[in-house]
Amino acid sequence: MTDHDRPPFVPVPPRLLVGKAHNSETATAERLALNRAGSFDWDLDARTLDIDEAGLLVFGMDPAVFDSRPESLVELLDPAERLRLDVTIDEAIKNGSASYNVHFRVPLADGGQQWTHVQARILRGDDGRARRVIGLVRDATAEVTHSAFVLDLEKRRQRQTDIVERTTSALSRAVTVDDVTASLTGPGGLARLGADGLALALLDNTTLHLIAVSGDSLEVVDELGSGRLDKQFPLADTVLSGRPRFVSSLAALTRRYPVLEPFVGQLKFQAAAYLPLVAQARTLGALALFYRERTAFTADERNLCLGLAAIVAQSLQRATLFDEEREFATGLQSAMLPRRIQDIEGGEIAVRYHAAWSGRQVGGDWYDVIALPKDRVGIVVGDVQGHDTHAAAIMGQLRIALRAYAAEGHPPSTVLARASRFLAELDTDRFATCTYAQVDLGSGTVRVVRAGHFGPLIRHMDGRVGSPQVRGGVPLGIATDFGDEEFPETRLDLVPGETLVLYTDGLVEEPGADIEAGVRTLISEVSAGPAGAEALADHLSDRLWERWGSGDDVALLVLRRSPDPGSPRAPRLHQYIHQADPEGLADARAIVRQALTDWNMAELADDAELVTGELLVNVLLHTEGGAVLTLEVLPEPVRRVRLSVQDRSSAWPRRRTPGETATSGRGLLLLDAVTSRWGIEPLGEGKAIWCEIGPASPPASAPAPGDTTEPVNPAGPVGSDGPGHDRPDRTGPAGRKR
Repeated sequence: MTDHDRPPFVPVPPRLLVGKAHNSETATAERLALNRAGSFDWDLDARTLDIDEAGLLVFGMDPAVFDSRPESLVELLDPAERLRLDVTIDEAIKNGSASYNVHFRVPLADGGQQWTHVQARILRGDDGRARRVIGLVRDATAEVTHSAFVLDLEKRRQRQTDIVERTTSALSRAVTVDDVTASLTGPGGLARLGADGLALALLDNTTLHLIAVSGDSLEVVDELGSGRLDKQFPLADTVLSGRPRFVSSLAALTRRYPVLEPFVGQLKFQAAAYLPLVAQARTLGALALFYRERTAFTADERNLCLGLAAIVAQSLQRATLFDEEREFATGLQSAMLPRRIQDIEGGEIAVRYHAAWSGRQVGGDWYDVIALPKDRVGIVVGDVQGHDTHAAAIMGQLRIALRAYAAEGHPPSTVLARASRFLAELDTDRFATCTYAQVDLGSGTVRVVRAGHFGPLIRHMDGRVGSPQVRGGVPLGIATDFGDEEFPETRLDLVPGETLVLYTDGLVEEPGADIEAGVRTLISEVSAGPAGAEALADHLSDRLWERWGSGDDVALLVLRRSPDPGSPRAPRLHQYIHQADPEGLADARAIVRQALTDWNMAELADDAELVTGELLVNVLLHTEGGAVLTLEVLPEPVRRVRLSVQDRSSAWPRRRTPGETATSGRGLLLLDAVTSRWGIEPLGEGKAIWCEIGPASPPASAPAPGDTTEPVNPAGPVGSDGPGHDRPDRTGPAGRKR
């Protein structure tokens, strides 16, 4: 008789558990036997066990050989089950419990296991000490087996629910098709699906493109039809028929698809589910799931596979739409920006643009490079308010207008004033910010204006990065509305080898962080990056745009003036010292010393550093701008150092005779003491004061380039507060007292 053939368990009335002496003892025993159960009375004091025949049969014990010892029954159990039974009984007796019940396994003669259940009552004396234990013992195998089946079923269903929830959660964060494939094939992807391998293919007209494989997959073999919509292959057949295919063995797979038979030896799975990907009545492709150990698909498992395919199909439909919108947005933005940047004489320019990842909502950031009269170049970066196609359209119109005004040769302030007027006259409430600069790479002059935008950064030859104070105006459009079209111009000097960086806020805005922190990070990366314009642009793009994410557009323009290193025998360096940079003077002195050390002329470093400080202090104190320091080696006929400081003041220093208590006016005395020659060179805009340090040149040597003097007469007049000419009459009445 099997467990399912046994009659149902007939409950025993509780009163039957109080003892064995009862009028209906025979009837009770018969009823217990029908339920494969028996009763027992265990005398704890006498250490004897009185158990009826039905109870002994539950243990598989022959009544004829039972010796009334409890140990005789307990010894039938495996050690682990015996320990569990002993612990349960001991705890119940010692903690004062009135009853206990326990399940344990009894080994059968055929090698199987029988689940046995004991339900007992503990009888205690007046002193609370346990005297007897009476109760029932029964075969609970059917009950426990049924409970285990239900529990296993619930676990399987919960596992299926978990698979659906984890897959849905992971794919809900996928934006692009690449995101979908990464979610399916990346770490934990197969575990989320409950599979050992997968293949994902997308349909493109009549071609099936395999876009992802992972784990044990049949589709990794190139010959199996990827790219061809042929029903002799399972993925293509699934797409063409629109019906799922569940394969429970390799034999069944090759019977249905004979073309796969040569590859059976390469396969590592036993079962597969080929599922069409359908969203809104449109077939997108197919998904195959592979399993190593499964040999059948239950109804629940088939429904699970179909549910996973539906989730993947919906995610792919959403991602495909996003990718199409993204392609459209990128094309629109690209059409409105310059297709190529022209080469420039005397420098190099690199531009980078990254659009925000927000579907068709493109931004209004832009850059431009404009050829100007007199071999100058105009550079601009800007940002139109908003992140939509309207912002992009406004940007395109504004860029063209600003380019036209700049190409006409207007000063930078006029260019922005007219651009603001143009924007205000458009039928829009948008405004724009921008920075525009006119650059003369021949002289290094940079004239900058900005309208509510970030000012430029300048990377010096030694890697330091400056953020010059550039006066600014109101954003374009708003400036005209408020009648304030003043865009003050700031002049900067870009010496050979220095780099100008213009950018939009997307490069320095980090979610949840102060924008000033982003600017500091940008300055650090500009300093750490390579020197070339293209290489630096790539470095900033990789380091910052990827770091901040894709929440905003980024426009970046990098312009570098070609370096002027001189030659191996006559090296040269240039350095710009901004008037508002308190550390610029100390940095310049350090740069001069280091350069002379590198050029094996360290013996001249003390004098050169002293003269550098003297010349720069006079410029920074007595003119209205910064200074350009040039240090070079004159190799012929005697190797000397030539040091030049250029400023934008046309006034020459005037000689003065300082008194004994004067605190200034001895600069010329210092120059005469430590230099072999010095002089003043007038320039188109300003002047350059130069000197030479080292052995005096032979009398027959030619004057240095730009020299306006004869060799200095050491006995000549001295006493100027700043470096002057050795001939008093050459300073002229226009000379400025310094």
